[in-house]
Amino acid sequence: MPHLEGDLRSPSGARYAIIASRWNPRITDTLVAGARKTFADHGVDEASIDVVRVPGAWEIPLAAAHLAQAGTHVAIIGLGCVVRGDTRHFEQVADGCSNGLMRVSLDYGVPVANGVLAVDSFDDAEARAGGSHGNKGEEAALVAIEMAHLLTQLPGARE
Repeated sequence: MPHLEGDLRSPSGARYAIIASRWNPRITDTLVAGARKTFADHGVDEASIDVVRVPGAWEIPLAAAHLAQAGTHVAIIGLGCVVRGDTRHFEQVADGCSNGLMRVSLDYGVPVANGVLAVDSFDDAEARAGGSHGNKGEEAALVAIEMAHLLTQLPGARE
């Protein structure tokens, strides 16, 4: 097999989905804006991006599974923010969301970019939502475009 690698050219007619938590909106709204801007910067028409809002990070994988099963999107992005508290709830939500997103990707063969922040503090979240560590929404959109392009090159690619 030759060397295969995706690039940042979106497949023709591609639709993308952003599933974002409404919890911690100051952070998640910034992540969504970053993802949308990145798609636009790489030639993806705004009409080709569906944004789905869910209550929290825990609900993102279920929405992703429904969209993946429908087969209408070449890639899905999950965006949210889970901040560590005084209980195990943080680990349960963050790990459950991450594992659920991976399961959707593997079960349906659709790239699912995990842009759900699991951080120790709101300062950490702000650093990853347009601050000193960039914008993880932007990074997730880049992953979505690259993986959508790569999958068109792999054996068994959809026409």
